[in-house]
Amino acid sequence: MESCAPECEFIYKPKELVVDSDLEDVSVVIGNIRPTAAAAAPALQWIQLNTAGADEYVAARRAADHWQICCARGAYSIAVSEHMIGMLFDMIRHFGEYHRKQAEHIWEANTHIVSIEGSTVLVLGLGDIGSSFAHKIKGLGAATVIGVRRSCGPKPDCVDEVCTTDELDSVLGRADFVAMVLPGGEETRGIMDERRLRMMKKGSYLVNVGRGNAVDSAALKKVLSEGHLAGVGLDVTDPEPLPADDPLWDMENVFITPHVAGQFYLDETFERIVRIAGRNLRHWTSGEPLENVVGLY
Repeated sequence: MESCAPECEFIYKPKELVVDSDLEDVSVVIGNIRPTAAAAAPALQWIQLNTAGADEYVAARRAADHWQICCARGAYSIAVSEHMIGMLFDMIRHFGEYHRKQAEHIWEANTHIVSIEGSTVLVLGLGDIGSSFAHKIKGLGAATVIGVRRSCGPKPDCVDEVCTTDELDSVLGRADFVAMVLPGGEETRGIMDERRLRMMKKGSYLVNVGRGNAVDSAALKKVLSEGHLAGVGLDVTDPEPLPADDPLWDMENVFITPHVAGQFYLDETFERIVRIAGRNLRHWTSGEPLENVVGLY
């Protein structure tokens, strides 16, 4: 990292130990310090986050906009999209049930399965991670991949149709699988409410790896208990951590992982974050525009 900006002085400190006085003369922060600390840093020009999401930092920047936010877009696509594929296969092939039966030494089949081949898949959130998932699911034989994004834009090659979130209701009922990779914010909070969950095709599957509050948790439990959805895979929940007494834990058609789709568990994720930060340091010292700048959405 230091080789990317040899003229700069680097200070290393665990983020939990950073106090406001540490930031008085700091121009750049690499890492996810407290958003309020970043907003209060008088000399801060930009912060490089190690996350793809930046919700709390966007809110903090609205109060003090002298600094820019750069996210780690592009770092998590491999890990998260593969996690999504794994969740789907776990549900449609009953792997969790077979693990339980193996532990009890029971040789017994679950006879009904479905296939990704020939299916319709709706990807809600067509950013870096969503596009990576769309590419993988198309490669597995999905007949139609529908991408949903906030605004119109170019259609990726791996996507057959693109629409905006305003058009979500018109395509939701077509999907055999709905994959959610949405960012945070008021625009996406509760976007999958009871009405939309019921609009999903009966017997379809839902995977959410974006933001837990994008799905109305109470409505989800109600719809699941009525058997409308065949399965739901959640790497994010509302709230987090999910309370031990939450009914979602015990629902047979729910697969929960504790917000681990991203993180640094895959070495390549960490390496990509370092490369993104290094490139931005070189851009900054050369007076060039930064990459992955987050707007005040």
